[in-house]
Amino acid sequence: MSTDTRAGAGGPAVPRRPPFPFRFDELTIEAEPGQSIAAALLAAGHRSWRRTRVAGAGRGMFCGIGVCFDCLVTVNGRSNQRACLVEAAPGDLVRTQEGAGRDDLAC
Repeated sequence: MSTDTRAGAGGPAVPRRPPFPFRFDELTIEAEPGQSIAAALLAAGHRSWRRTRVAGAGRGMFCGIGVCFDCLVTVNGRSNQRACLVEAAPGDLVRTQEGAGRDDLAC
């Protein structure tokens, strides 16, 4: 007899929470509960959301575990947030980060 209680394994089904919106620059992005900002952006087809300081080259998710800092974004006015580690929340305002980012930029 299995002791696995995950949904679909004979255990009770866990009710699924509905997706929710957050803003990315001027777009509305849908995220699943528990999903990182990077995962939601990738699922919506966005591959780049930061520009490098010198060349302005596009960057997005590279390592996915918070080591490389390629996925930096500004979230609710706070710059230098690693999109792969920050869980998306309803109503978040996520902005493409330019260079090192600035906390004092209006969102």
